[in-house]
Amino acid sequence: MHRTGPSRLVLIAGSALDGSPEEQSFSDALWLRLRQEAREAYARAPMLAPLFVDSIINQPSFEAAVFHRIAARLKSEVVGLGVIVEAFNRAVEDNPDIAKALRADIAAVVERDPACERFIEPFLYFKGFHAIQTHRLANWLWGRGERDFALYLQSRSSDVFQTDIHPAASFGKGVFLDHATGLVVGETAVVGDDVSLLQNVTLGGTGKESGDRHPKVRQGAMIGAGAKILGNIEVGPYARIAAGSVVLRAVEAYSTVAGVPAKVIRTGTGAEPAESLDQVLSDLSYEAFDYSI
Repeated sequence: MHRTGPSRLVLIAGSALDGSPEEQSFSDALWLRLRQEAREAYARAPMLAPLFVDSIINQPSFEAAVFHRIAARLKSEVVGLGVIVEAFNRAVEDNPDIAKALRADIAAVVERDPACERFIEPFLYFKGFHAIQTHRLANWLWGRGERDFALYLQSRSSDVFQTDIHPAASFGKGVFLDHATGLVVGETAVVGDDVSLLQNVTLGGTGKESGDRHPKVRQGAMIGAGAKILGNIEVGPYARIAAGSVVLRAVEAYSTVAGVPAKVIRTGTGAEPAESLDQVLSDLSYEAFDYSI
């Protein structure tokens, strides 16, 4: 789905960012747009002034604002806001791709979520956007050997955002976690660029294996609500997993699978399901589904 309004900005956000003048221009445009939306929201809802001022208006940059907002949601008596912000800053200094990915992620939400009309909405309120940024920090900490801090953030994200993503799991950019509630992602899972994952999705193991035992979801795939993908299997680029499906075998690129266990019901459509988020499959006959175990 493509809408008018922010779509041009979204398309720029989804492109490769390499430090060029175009990247700087986009960064400035995104930050200016978010600040303008914050001022407009302040005028409409002055009772929320501290939220708009502390989270956006008084922040020096887009990245600083994102880190502050997420830290404000994750902070606890054990780990304060400042500790989490400092960890985010260390992560981005070491790996600038984290900052590029968070821009692509927020753009993905605005582009794909029909309920989202402004950048300020995922920035302030959407736990899917916050959960994936928390995971990016936890993943960086895990790779640096700071495993206890990484596991703490995983646990805290589970408490606050209702997602359970192992810190070692690998995520690309432009990832959209729609609603996010109930998402479970195992240790050796891989999620590629521009993937959409809906609520109650599991990327899990079968319970029979150790080592590399979780799914690999490739670029542009869409995983419908409640789908369970189990084992070290590949979901090919731009594949579509119907809501409620249980996937136990590899899924080819551009194919659609549905059912329990999932079976192929369409191949080679050439569509981009992560963009359309079509998980209803209303154009397919009910008889095509086999729900036998």
